[in-house]
Amino acid sequence: MSLIVQKFGGSSVRDTEHLFNVARIITETYDAGNDVVVVVSAQGDTTDDLIAKAYEITNRPEGREMDALLATGEQISASLLAMAIKKLGYRAISLTGWQAGFLTDSNHNKARIRRVNKERIENELDKKNIVIVTGFQGLNRYDDITTLGRGGSDTSAVALAAVLKANRCQIFTDVTGIYTADPRLVKTAVKLDEITYDEMLELASLGAQVLHNRSVEMAKKYNVKLEVLSSLERVPGTVVKEVCKMEKMLIKGVAKDDNVARISLVGLPDKPGTAFRVFSLMASHKINVDIILQSVGREGTKDITFTVAQKDRAEAVEALEEIAPSLGITKIAADDDITKVSIVGAGMESNPGVAARMFEALGEANINIHMISTSEIKISVLIDKELGEKAVIAIHNAFEV
Repeated sequence: MSLIVQKFGGSSVRDTEHLFNVARIITETYDAGNDVVVVVSAQGDTTDDLIAKAYEITNRPEGREMDALLATGEQISASLLAMAIKKLGYRAISLTGWQAGFLTDSNHNKARIRRVNKERIENELDKKNIVIVTGFQGLNRYDDITTLGRGGSDTSAVALAAVLKANRCQIFTDVTGIYTADPRLVKTAVKLDEITYDEMLELASLGAQVLHNRSVEMAKKYNVKLEVLSSLERVPGTVVKEVCKMEKMLIKGVAKDDNVARISLVGLPDKPGTAFRVFSLMASHKINVDIILQSVGREGTKDITFTVAQKDRAEAVEALEEIAPSLGITKIAADDDITKVSIVGAGMESNPGVAARMFEALGEANINIHMISTSEIKISVLIDKELGEKAVIAIHNAFEV
């Protein structure tokens, strides 16, 4: 007998019709002789609606209370799905993240999983129950509810697959797999049969919204067999694995991330330790920094520009303003009217001229590049936000992916 972990996103469980569709997928998997553990997200726009309600009360809601609020969305989905499965004549039970044994650190709104106590789930499986678990949540050591951040239900599912040693972890979405670009934007986008963990991790981190980047990271670490497929169309999806067969495709995808803010620090002293003070400050505020550009020192000063997530922009600027006098910063500038466009592919490493072709495509489309970042399997550029879609289409066409 196999154990399958299935995760369903908010669009897959958004109403009664979709809940019963998901219930049928689950019960068919169960009827095939498998134990089934299911992870669900909140229905449709529930999370956004809850966030809006919080901001009707205050512009700066406390992290602990936001977690307590947002965790309710997944609980609604899990209980309704359990009812739908029982209506079809099967045994099912819904469990919250903490009932399912998820223990996390205390970083509210972006907690990380410390461990998963699998005893309760295994007991329920022994009773022949289909187990429905609320995604994206757990408890910290103070017994406070925590959440893993947007998209965290993917990470919950992979964590369960790892600890339960599941035969497969299936991530069901509203698309039929992973594409070379957003198919809603690029009509010629191609669905991939398979993709490596590293390629998928880069795409997820660079704005492709199919999988949570932390879930891919965890899947690679624990060798979880991961598959992305549609809850609406019964067709094969995309398999995420360690190594893919040799292919002609130079790049695997083009991604766009609008959730970017750029911060520029002008007039820093050109001496050792300056960059350390800036970025250790960001780390102390749990703010992830992405692209970094430092100018050549001149007249005893230098400039540093870097990017953060839009939601972290205000906190980052506020923290930097506090140390600006002691550090000698003469100006702090921040804006979020930018987007990050990236290409990803393991084949880039051994093929010269990839960057040139990407920059040529942007140049021919009359798109100016503000910042560039590269690694062995990805190239990212910052451009004006209004040109993001145009850039994705131009690059995708240039590489004929």
